[in-house]
Amino acid sequence: METSDFYGTEKVSRILLKIAPPVMLAQLIQALYNIVDSFFVGKYSETGLTALSIIYPVQLLMIALGVGTGVGINTDMAYYLGIGKKKKAEEVAGTGTPLGLILWIIFAAVCYVTLPAYAGMSTDSPEVIRDVVAYGRIVCLFSIGLFTEGIWSKILQAEGDMRTPMIAQIAGAVVNIILDPLLIFGMLGMPEMGISGAAVATVSGQIVAALIVMKKAWYRPPRRSCYSGYIKRIYQLGIPNIIMQSAYTLYILGLNLILAGFSDQAVTALGLYYKWQTFFFIPLGALQTCIVPVISYNYAAKDIKRCRLVLKDSLIMGECLMFLGTLCFEFLPGQMLAVFSGDSEVIAIGTNGFHYIGISFIFMVTSLIFPVFFQAIGYAVKSSVLTIVRTVLFFVPLGYIFSRFGLQYFWLTFPVTELLTSVIGVGFYRNFLKREQTI
Repeated sequence: METSDFYGTEKVSRILLKIAPPVMLAQLIQALYNIVDSFFVGKYSETGLTALSIIYPVQLLMIALGVGTGVGINTDMAYYLGIGKKKKAEEVAGTGTPLGLILWIIFAAVCYVTLPAYAGMSTDSPEVIRDVVAYGRIVCLFSIGLFTEGIWSKILQAEGDMRTPMIAQIAGAVVNIILDPLLIFGMLGMPEMGISGAAVATVSGQIVAALIVMKKAWYRPPRRSCYSGYIKRIYQLGIPNIIMQSAYTLYILGLNLILAGFSDQAVTALGLYYKWQTFFFIPLGALQTCIVPVISYNYAAKDIKRCRLVLKDSLIMGECLMFLGTLCFEFLPGQMLAVFSGDSEVIAIGTNGFHYIGISFIFMVTSLIFPVFFQAIGYAVKSSVLTIVRTVLFFVPLGYIFSRFGLQYFWLTFPVTELLTSVIGVGFYRNFLKREQTI
């Protein structure tokens, strides 16, 4: 494990420019393979495409648990590295593999038993239920790659190695993309597996990615007596990330239900926004990932001035990057919507909505960066509060209130939510600075 104080001495902008691009590229490849996956399944079967939509929240939950645990390990390792306790950091890393395996076993068992009931709650179609169970059981039973890769990648990132996780995720995505048509349609002598083939392609890619990061990220597990303390701290630091990703799923569901009261086209327009969001949020998501170990390292080293500098630089970079998204949503909404839909009503509704959503990007940087900042310094409660307030107390209730005035006003939900969350985040940050000044 490297003991270099790169995070503590290098120019902040140079750190972010070095470690963020690999994460962005990996996330871009992941976004592309998700779209390709849906493309091939949709070509094979409409019921299969519906099944993918139903199983998507389950996959998001798996990712939330795996990545959230990895973020907790990442943050704790960065803390110990920041105070020069290399052995402690290695013990935290060694806790990661057993945790990943336990999460996999529990999730696989629960999903295998409950998937038929979950599918029945989501649809009345026997064909769709069959596809949900077929696809879902494969991706859950063989999710060992997802859980272990998520944790091992975060271990490497805590050490400053962004390149290996990037290579792993790209390799996994490429394997998935190549296997998708071969296994779904039965090409080149492969069996025609339909939607089950898509599931096999998905877990194959995840396992390939896990194997690539395993060599560098596996550490000997610590003594059994150490586990309770490390696990408690890992989840104190990782719970905000788990809540953040889980809440994301719930608020999308809530907004969909509100828009369903207007028309299917309104729901479709919101769905198309989330397709484009995947691309525009890649830079911001990479910044969120990269600043956690940097801030945690410097906070542990009691360098509050440098923590403030990391936050300032990440906010400036985030605003510059997201401003490009604002320009696209303000000036090219029709063209963006037409990529996926030729329905004139969808395009009309979406064009109106995209104008409001584009404005929200300006405030979204602060509303999403502040929770990560507090997570990195160990203020898990403040981080969780900001996430819950944004997704539970603001998004869905405000969406419902604005929708009472008409569909056009519903879209105000986005800028108003991001602005209010940012105001609360600034308040929390000012209180943090006052507290540090008095210590």
